[in-house]
Amino acid sequence: MAMCVETLGPLLGTAAVNATDYLCNQFTDTASAVDSTYLLFSAYLVFAMQLGFAMLCAGSVRAKNTMNIMLTNVLDAAAGALFYYLFGFAFAFGAPSNGFIGKQFFGLKQVPQVGFDYSFFLFQWAFAIAAAGITSGSIAERTQFVAYLIYSAFLTGFVYPVVSHWIWSGYGWASASRTSGPLLFKSGVIDFAGSGVVHMVGGVAGLWGALIEGPRIGRFDHAGRSVALRGHSASLVVLGSFLLWFGWYGFNPGSFITILKSYGPSGSIHGQWSAVGRTAVTTTLAGSTAALTTLFGKRLQTGHWNVVDVCNGLLGGFAAITAGCSVVDPWAAIICGFVSAWVLIGLNALAARLKFDDPLEAAQLHGGCGAWGVLFTALFARKEYVEQIYGGSDRPYGLFMGGGGRLLGAHILIILVIAAWVSFTMAPLFLALKKLGLLRISAEDEMSGMDQTRHGGFAYAYHDDDGSKPHGGISIGGFTPKSAHHTQVAAATGGQV
Repeated sequence: MAMCVETLGPLLGTAAVNATDYLCNQFTDTASAVDSTYLLFSAYLVFAMQLGFAMLCAGSVRAKNTMNIMLTNVLDAAAGALFYYLFGFAFAFGAPSNGFIGKQFFGLKQVPQVGFDYSFFLFQWAFAIAAAGITSGSIAERTQFVAYLIYSAFLTGFVYPVVSHWIWSGYGWASASRTSGPLLFKSGVIDFAGSGVVHMVGGVAGLWGALIEGPRIGRFDHAGRSVALRGHSASLVVLGSFLLWFGWYGFNPGSFITILKSYGPSGSIHGQWSAVGRTAVTTTLAGSTAALTTLFGKRLQTGHWNVVDVCNGLLGGFAAITAGCSVVDPWAAIICGFVSAWVLIGLNALAARLKFDDPLEAAQLHGGCGAWGVLFTALFARKEYVEQIYGGSDRPYGLFMGGGGRLLGAHILIILVIAAWVSFTMAPLFLALKKLGLLRISAEDEMSGMDQTRHGGFAYAYHDDDGSKPHGGISIGGFTPKSAHHTQVAAATGGQV
């Protein structure tokens, strides 16, 4: 497929040039079709992560708010599609543009058919709504529905696209693939699939939302001690985690965009296809290591084997490896996952101490582990992989791999800039919503649950006589967890309850 008319013409003679041209065009068309199919399949996998987010969020909140959180996930995708189509894609990838923001392709107008076709738009939209989904978890169980709509549109239509332009556009000031000017520190930022672009953006936005809203009622007692408000379904959390794991194989390997690219001479066995496989392996190892580390770390901390904590640790490992998944060795991915677990455990302990309430630990998981992932890449990126994927023969690579400190400097700078950009855009938005009375629901609605007060029903079937309805309890045929507890106590005490 790599051979062209100039190569085959002299071999076959002048009379065969037209036939050769036809064959080469067929090869090119086939390669484009394969690459487009690969990208579309990856986009479908990334979009399937929305189902994982929905299940994870539903299981992590109390039953009385299940319908609300699932509806916000649906709206993240739907509103995100419209605003990313109208504005977001243009701000992210509009070309030609400056280093800060794109300024072409609004409403996909005049999008070229090479490089930025509709498949590419769909793939990037799936990433944009992932960032918005992260934020929704941080402000769950206490946020007005209109606030979700406003922040989701603003994040996917403006805040996130600007960051993705910086790092993923050929015009971005921090891009490692920049073609319109010098590379940042002669290196650029290697954030291959979005530890910073997606996870830090969503996590920092969620941090400000949760800080400005304040904790849920009952999350901390009068003495300031932490009170666990457990989600109602560990089963949904596990289901959501596995769906996210599955989708991550589109999120990370799919970020190559194309698969039929050789890294050597024609006929070489080394190419993008082998790098795709390696990326899937590093993703798997980082998440798995983080899950196991969290399992034993939380066991030492709490004395329990907690499946929800393990699932969060797993996702923290995935969020961390996302930046460097394509440029590190499998053994380095294990280090990434191990450290990310302790980052999450440490940040959760700090959050409890500071009375910070994030029902899904999204700010800690995505913001904290995402930032660690960006740093990790600057330490462990391998020279060979960096040159294969980003081109050039004199690129900086990981500090611990002998590549000097230029890549690390670029990555420290981008962490600070992302945190500042999201803070300066999202914090004023949440403050304005609070000032206008559009951010937090009333205390009465919060105690009763938003499913009943805001959405006209419940996510689960309740018995008519179930007195636990306002508090989100589940009853099947008059049986509730509370009634079961009283039955067990009565049996153990001879009827004295």
